Amino acid sequence: MTCRNQPVVSCSHQRRRMVQWVAAGVVLPTWAATAQAQMALSAAINVSGSFRALSQRMAKAYCQQHLQVMPVAALDVLAKVRNQAQAGAADLARGSTAGAWPADLSRQLEEVQKQYTVLNTLTATAPSKASAAAVAEQADRMMTAAQTATESLEKLARAPSAKLVGMAGRQRMLSQRMAKQYFLLAAGVDPKASQTQMNADATEFKQALQALAAAPVSTPAIRTELELGQAQWLFFEAAMRRHPDTKGMEAVATTSERLLEVMDRLTSLYDAALREVLG
Repeated sequence: MTCRNQPVVSCSHQRRRMVQWVAAGVVLPTWAATAQAQMALSAAINVSGSFRALSQRMAKAYCQQHLQVMPVAALDVLAKVRNQAQAGAADLARGSTAGAWPADLSRQLEEVQKQYTVLNTLTATAPSKASAAAVAEQADRMMTAAQTATESLEKLARAPSAKLVGMAGRQRMLSQRMAKQYFLLAAGVDPKASQTQMNADATEFKQALQALAAAPVSTPAIRTELELGQAQWLFFEAAMRRHPDTKGMEAVATTSERLLEVMDRLTSLYDAALREVLG
């Protein structure tokens, strides 16, 4: 980084920013410490990671429509997801436009948007068993693209707490994917694969809860949300064990939304904690 021919205030700011990154244990390329620097990496991890959950929540709501499980609420969820996706895309696009991200990361973020566009189009069609299966597959493509971009962002931010933002954010996705798989199972869409994925996600979710609880980054607010998350997980886990009749499916629909809310707040708390470290 050079300060030649730059205003003294800007140069001082850049040096101060570089010191903050280094003190936080963050190893970044030069562009990440310049005056042109993008949104905080932690916030970007949160936003990019949210697209994982949005993909699965969208598919879950679409499957609910097909099964006529709280269809009005499902339509409301779809509308919320579309608004969140639009806002998240705008946040990430500002970083790309400003030259904040490396070219390969910008391409990864563009791929997330490409996959979202396809998913958005599919979920605008009338639901059926066949379209529910197609939506679920496309949701997984979008989720994979978002996971790739999020992991790239985590690698740029080497602070240990950046991983916690990503892990807590992935819990949002798992809560929605498990609910989606439950509804696919109810719809008779590849029952064996749906059950296998749901079981694997449940195991990962419980392990991540334990890892987050044992992590050194903790505040009273984080501990409170972790406790709430554990309680909501027990409700959701019990709902998933129910036979997929009307009452069982309604229980999964409502408890998955509550668990998502807690995990979203928890992710934001880890995001805030990391941004505090980064100054």
